[in-house]
Amino acid sequence: MSLISDISIDHPDLALTPTIREYPDARIEVVSHSTTDPETGRFFFVVSGVDETFDRTLEQDHTVAWWTLVDESGSNRIYQLRHTEQTKLISTKTIELNGILLECVSNSRGWDVRLHLPDRNALADLCAYCEREGYAFELHRMFRQDEWTRGVAAELTDEQYDAIMAAYEEGYFEEPREISLEDLAARLDISPTAAGGRIRRGTEQLIRATLARERQ
Repeated sequence: MSLISDISIDHPDLALTPTIREYPDARIEVVSHSTTDPETGRFFFVVSGVDETFDRTLEQDHTVAWWTLVDESGSNRIYQLRHTEQTKLISTKTIELNGILLECVSNSRGWDVRLHLPDRNALADLCAYCEREGYAFELHRMFRQDEWTRGVAAELTDEQYDAIMAAYEEGYFEEPREISLEDLAARLDISPTAAGGRIRRGTEQLIRATLARERQ
């Protein structure tokens, strides 16, 4: 079982932060794992909502050692760049913790990232690392994923996951039901109202992340 975490991070020396703050309305997205050669230190970014003046900002960004415009299509520009040695990278620590950077998109101050981590201990280690390094760190949400898929994981809270799995294992979804909501709530040590709410909201989230998404 693994943990998916959505966090926001911010630091003056974080990759491209000076440029992000100069263009707060632009969207800058990391092309995740665009290179598997750690010796090159080159990264690819897709940038939208900017014009050619963006290039001059890159020149002045102290986190950028070298850059080149790879392609330009409509409102999107694709850049390849190498960071300076003093640049802070969340990906380095994530890999050290056996995690994967699934998504990284700029906000007005820094980065919104989605990480695939082994467990809560890895997330705690990452949080402690960010605190030591002076990162502004905000955890928005986290949810568990039973197996690796290329699709979108159902974004359940731990409480919703436990309630739905207990309901399934105890036969709550069988016809006729093999356990009442009251007895299921007692097993979870919560009220029947709370148990029903967790099952209902969790089921809604499962549908949104799977069936509803397929119809879009």
